[in-house]
Amino acid sequence: MLFKIIDFSKFSSIKIGPKVDVLIIEKNDIMPKDRYMIGHGNNLLVSPNPPPLMMLGNDFDFMEIKDNYLYVGCATTTGRLLSFAKKYDLSGFEFISKLPGSIGGMVAMNAGVKEYEIFNILDSIKIDGQWIDAKLIEHGYRFAKLNGIATEVKFKLEKGFNKELLDSLISLRNNQPKIPSAGSLFKNPPNDYAGRLIEDVGLKGKQIGGMAWSEVHANFLVNKGGGTFEDAINLINLAKKLVLEQYEIALKEEVKIL
Repeated sequence: MLFKIIDFSKFSSIKIGPKVDVLIIEKNDIMPKDRYMIGHGNNLLVSPNPPPLMMLGNDFDFMEIKDNYLYVGCATTTGRLLSFAKKYDLSGFEFISKLPGSIGGMVAMNAGVKEYEIFNILDSIKIDGQWIDAKLIEHGYRFAKLNGIATEVKFKLEKGFNKELLDSLISLRNNQPKIPSAGSLFKNPPNDYAGRLIEDVGLKGKQIGGMAWSEVHANFLVNKGGGTFEDAINLINLAKKLVLEQYEIALKEEVKIL
């Protein structure tokens, strides 16, 4: 095992956070029970005093086709997997073009776009050294109860990469801000959209310090430069308060706050 100093103000997609000693886990290492597993810093808001952290190292960054299955290490980036799917004409992976980060992060939150979710295409997940059928794992909209640390996943291979679907999903990026953020901040409530609610209570474009609710998409909390954890939390709490008061809807974070 080794530690790596990670500056989350540079590493995380929202560009907020302190420098932290993060434990790097490789194969044959004993997985600590007292540390929080992170991915590649997307959908993550790190406080000035986060819990002890760890992340998977290069041993878990791989892809291998074997016996009509694709095995992928959880440290593998979504970009690498998408390129692999294009190269080998594999179906089902088009939607990950919208989702930056690692495969482990995707699995931990059942990441997706519209009706496309990672659990829709998963065959099984290696959790704490044991392969578990994905259908046996409780999961739903932006959550998965892994009850352990996922290190590897397995997909049943299907041919036919859909370029038209890829292009249509990529076009959705036009309504996403181009400056640092952690992606969608809140989960969409049933039969509604968090962005609509934030906009309706008058917070679209609202800025505190260096942080703001994006004028492009109200459910994106963006860092306009020098934004702090406190700025972000103040805006998050304000949105939750106003939406609850006006609509009696309790917004729930999609972003992990540590």
